[in-house]
Amino acid sequence: METVLYYLVPILLVVGTVAFMEWFATWSHKHIMHGWGWGWHKSHHEPHDDAFEKNDLYAVVFAGVAIALFAAGEWWRPLTWIALGITIYGFLYFVLHDGLVHQRWPFKYIPRKGYLKRVYQAHRLHHAVEDKDGCVSFGFVYAPPVSKLVKQLHENRKGFDESALKEDEPSTPAMPR
Repeated sequence: METVLYYLVPILLVVGTVAFMEWFATWSHKHIMHGWGWGWHKSHHEPHDDAFEKNDLYAVVFAGVAIALFAAGEWWRPLTWIALGITIYGFLYFVLHDGLVHQRWPFKYIPRKGYLKRVYQAHRLHHAVEDKDGCVSFGFVYAPPVSKLVKQLHENRKGFDESALKEDEPSTPAMPR
């Protein structure tokens, strides 16, 4: 007879890993991708018509980590649940960031209210600055309130493209694909 822990531990590992990945993705986006890793990430902040960008290599690296953890889970089972959490986070990233915000899927959807609108606007504000410095909102699943981000952009004294808040056009100059 299995105990509650038999099911609870894997669930907590998966959910905890998804939460950790949002923290880690936010941290690495701010300090690596907008720091020494700008060489890959810069492609994401430039307009282009290609299906892929150099920035997609970050997703390949994270997928490689998840695959390695799935393999290592054969020897120590908790790594399988951690790998599943990373994979779920990768799916959320794909849907929210690549799909919803950057419209990298075959149909267009611009959210008009609620959580999805907040994520959409927060990431548009991230792209409202022309270079790697002075950006705001580095997370992918959590988005701070838009008013807080606008205030932060003004405090950065970098100036930003106000069209980032427009809802009707997903491909404004402030929002490279």
